[in-house]
Amino acid sequence: MSSTTTITAAAPRAALVTGGSRGIGAAIALRLAEAGADVAITYVRDEDAARAVVAKIEGAGRHAVALRCDAADAGAAAEAVHRAADALGRLDVLVNNAGIGVLGPIAELPDAEVERVLAVNVRAVFLACRAAADRLADGGRVISVGTALSRYAGGPGSTLYGMSKSALIGLTKPLARELGPRGITVNLVQPGPVDTDLNPAGGPFAEGQRAATALGRFGTADEVASLVAYLASADAGFITGTEVVVDGGHAA
Repeated sequence: MSSTTTITAAAPRAALVTGGSRGIGAAIALRLAEAGADVAITYVRDEDAARAVVAKIEGAGRHAVALRCDAADAGAAAEAVHRAADALGRLDVLVNNAGIGVLGPIAELPDAEVERVLAVNVRAVFLACRAAADRLADGGRVISVGTALSRYAGGPGSTLYGMSKSALIGLTKPLARELGPRGITVNLVQPGPVDTDLNPAGGPFAEGQRAATALGRFGTADEVASLVAYLASADAGFITGTEVVVDGGHAA
């Protein structure tokens, strides 16, 4: 059933953050909870990490739920949207954060890896948005997390990942037009190098990424989360159909 409610407060009431058990996703989930939202997160394997995020959200005084969801499964993304809306009683914000990166020379990428990256980074996001179009409250928010590599030249071996994330640009703009009459905004956040377990600031590939930024450092998950929380707020109600870059001056 489509929601007919409307966001009236400065903070959303209920949000779903895919891939919210660690890294940027966990930071986003916590920041939205601190802003007053109840939050559902999805995870694939690490149930303990998901439980830890739920405990922190509940510690902030908000309701939280963790949903196991392998976005590579065709029906899982849409199902997660409906499960989250049912568990929280409504849905005001969808944050498409879950994604995977497979790097390597294009000639050496196995078909199975190509299919999984496209399934998680492209198909699952589209299907989640399609389900959310039915469940989001009027005045809601759709925010996807991409990568600065889809805007500027990435390094060798990033072809598949960059291509998959570039698809989010093509999704964001027309979807903003489609959902705009309901006051729903659709935006894409493009992070540069961010210090996470998957891409640590002290890792073997960090120096080149650090040197490519104007600030000469990695960003933090909290810095990305603060931008997402702003786009999810009522204050950002006139921002839609755009890419917002948080990359430390990678393109400066």
